Amino acid sequence: MEVFMHHCHHKLPSLLSRTLFKASKKSYIYCTIHTSPSVSAVSKPVIPPALVSRLFLPSNLREGQEGGDLTCRSQRLMLQTGLIHPSNPGCFYYLPVALRSMEKLVRLIDEEMWAIGGQKVDMPALCSAELWKKSGRWELMGKEMFRLLDRHNAEYCLGPTHEEAVTELFASQTMISYKKLPLLLYQVTRKFRDEQKPKFGLLRGREFYMKDMYSFDINEEAALHTYHSVCQAYGRIFDRLGLKWVQVQAATGNIGGTLSHEFQLPADIGEDQLLVCGNCGFSANIETIDPGQTECSMCQTGTLTESKGIEVGHTFYLGTKYSETFKALFVKASNVPAVAEMGCFGLGVTRILAASIEVMSSEDAIHWPGLIAPYQVCVLPPKKGSKAHEVTSMADELAQSLGNSLPNLRGEVVLDDRMQMTIGKRLKDAKILGYPYVVVIGQKALEDLPLFEYVGEFCHFNSHTNGIRTCLSDQLVAVMR
Repeated sequence: MEVFMHHCHHKLPSLLSRTLFKASKKSYIYCTIHTSPSVSAVSKPVIPPALVSRLFLPSNLREGQEGGDLTCRSQRLMLQTGLIHPSNPGCFYYLPVALRSMEKLVRLIDEEMWAIGGQKVDMPALCSAELWKKSGRWELMGKEMFRLLDRHNAEYCLGPTHEEAVTELFASQTMISYKKLPLLLYQVTRKFRDEQKPKFGLLRGREFYMKDMYSFDINEEAALHTYHSVCQAYGRIFDRLGLKWVQVQAATGNIGGTLSHEFQLPADIGEDQLLVCGNCGFSANIETIDPGQTECSMCQTGTLTESKGIEVGHTFYLGTKYSETFKALFVKASNVPAVAEMGCFGLGVTRILAASIEVMSSEDAIHWPGLIAPYQVCVLPPKKGSKAHEVTSMADELAQSLGNSLPNLRGEVVLDDRMQMTIGKRLKDAKILGYPYVVVIGQKALEDLPLFEYVGEFCHFNSHTNGIRTCLSDQLVAVMR
């Protein structure tokens, strides 16, 4: 934790604005700029800072209260801070602060999917049994699938995955040219799986958010190129989040295909058993390795050591498993129809959210990946009735200025207006929730040269966000002088 004392708070927005604008050229910072011929004449609406007293953050676990069946750190912290609220077994309400973080994560995923040519769609959650019977997976999925009948006794399921649906969509377009391939269609939507024993909060639920992408290519070589391109994009997502991850050889399971990899976050509570070679870096899910094997089959010299991981992504090269069944054809350059080669690629959105909290946080405080922290700055005014209470307006002004003058902090500032509480108590709450930056307006703001306290950081920063932190700290030091 770093603590700085600063003055000239009225200069801060303009100074930080210039610095952060320069940093944004080198860092992944979310700043959407809409241009038009008359942009200079258009003023953006003023966004008031969010007030902590108004945030819907129900406290599900009081300090010192036992958590019952809480089996992991992320589940306990997310319930304790009011990020989620339990509904049915394996189902949760995603409350406003958590939803802000998840939406930022989805935007990050969108960026990487668009960068490799992904196009976003939205497919029905209610899927016809006929599609699943046609692929042979209606019975294969077994009790894990939520099934239902409509009033006409037609069978449906709540989609656990969408290979059948997307392949039927592609097949319905009878004259797709090879020039349109590769075609990468993806969605971010709710999925449903009837887990027998939901546990670990968002890490293993019955209803969850997933990003699933499906690719269509002209031949196997092109499909494998797409496959590796998506795998690289997944790696960039985890790198940008500052997560330690490993890509492991995996089984294809009931999805099918001939090639599969999982993206795992090493964690003691992970349900997957992994084997990693200390010599060449080869890694695999233990279910793909012969029982008792300890020698690496890749380098022949390394020893496989066992560890645990949380699966947050899974990729499959499907070949023509689904495209042949559904007659998903495209027209070749020779004007002859051919069966498309396919791949499918999943990312557990809510699982990444919970897993990042699980592996980065301490037992008593959330540490977010910097890019998806729900709010970036929390401003703490003095306690009501204290000697410093008369400078409360300074805190209001600072919060308003930061949230509207700096492009990268627009809408990212929260004001803890619970002034009946001590600064110490509110600072503790800020630490638990993991605001990256906290600015405290206290006793020293009454001095002739007003001083305020900047506290950082209750957050995880990586190479893509360190520039913001460094520039912010350097600029505040410059203001001191």
